[in-house]
Amino acid sequence: MRTHLLRSAALALGLCASLAAGLAAGPARAVEAGSGAGVTQRIKDLASVQGVRRNQLIGYGLVVGLDGSGDQTSQAPFTVQGLKNWLEQLGITLPAGTNPQLKNVAAVSVHAELPPFVKPGQTIDVTVSSIGNAKSLRGGSLLVTPLRGLDGQVYAMAQGNLVVNGFGAQANDGSKVTVNVPTSGRVANGATVERAVPSTFGSEDSLTLSLHTADFTTASRLAVRINKELGADTATAVDAVSVRVHAPASPGQRVAFLSLLENLEVDPGDAPARVIINSRTGTVVIGDHVRVSPAAVSHGSLTVSIKEELRVSQPSALSEGGKTVTVPESTIDVQQKSSRMFLFEPGVSLDEIVRAVNQVGAAPGDLVAILEALQQAGALHAELIVI
Repeated sequence: MRTHLLRSAALALGLCASLAAGLAAGPARAVEAGSGAGVTQRIKDLASVQGVRRNQLIGYGLVVGLDGSGDQTSQAPFTVQGLKNWLEQLGITLPAGTNPQLKNVAAVSVHAELPPFVKPGQTIDVTVSSIGNAKSLRGGSLLVTPLRGLDGQVYAMAQGNLVVNGFGAQANDGSKVTVNVPTSGRVANGATVERAVPSTFGSEDSLTLSLHTADFTTASRLAVRINKELGADTATAVDAVSVRVHAPASPGQRVAFLSLLENLEVDPGDAPARVIINSRTGTVVIGDHVRVSPAAVSHGSLTVSIKEELRVSQPSALSEGGKTVTVPESTIDVQQKSSRMFLFEPGVSLDEIVRAVNQVGAAPGDLVAILEALQQAGALHAELIVI
């Protein structure tokens, strides 16, 4: 049986069809995106100090001690090459033409993040991921691996036993089961920092606070709040992201200054009027300041069902040369639900929009189509973002 479903949503001002996938039926819900008046946040939650950042490290290494789940070296020749280079560093030279077929070694990439202000001798966690065709890294040990920054300098050395959350099992008939990802693991405190990243912190007479989200109102309020607490002309809003703050030159005083500064509370500006639609999950988030101009919306659906069955046709008993054949028989059923219409009054709010959609029984997917159509009609006063 084949069933073809055709759905349509019509707006008095014109609809643009777009239904989000993966939506469960049920009442529409909206999440307020605006910060709201009177909701204060600490400066440390709104901004970060420019120049105080993490740095990415990367390296290439070998994991040994695997229980036959390593790389198939005939298909991953770089594993053998890396093993030969490692053995040569230990004074072991393989005879020419030797191509060891190992199953307990895997080539891996090793990466980590170097926190700000970390010093030589401190340890950081590393993540190890297979880059060959190894089936699992469970039970393996990472050999000493230099971790380099993007400037090519070695900043840490990694080594240790892997912790792998995933595992897999395979039977002789080809069936297998895998839980999580067995080809990736971590080494807690597996890398020792060898070099500190040069920092400009404390080298200038001022520092810059960078907002996580660009907003002129928040930048202005942040500067006003700092000046009110620490004195006039202490802070200046440079743009929608940056606020320059004069700070003590002494490292000890600067640390105490920032400790006081980051705990000041600021009332951030409200977020812009936006409607966010996730096209993959069907999530719809409507901001608090979204408004709709007068608009009439009609919502309905049309369902066409086509059912095909095969019937057997036999010749009569007295017929000559007749044959038994199968004949397709189709049944077409058309159903159209009664159209529903609701009216948006001037300047309706978020709650009124959701309430109106729920009253007509529209699913969240229909809400997506309605919002897109309202924008095309110029009745939705918000930025529509599809991610």
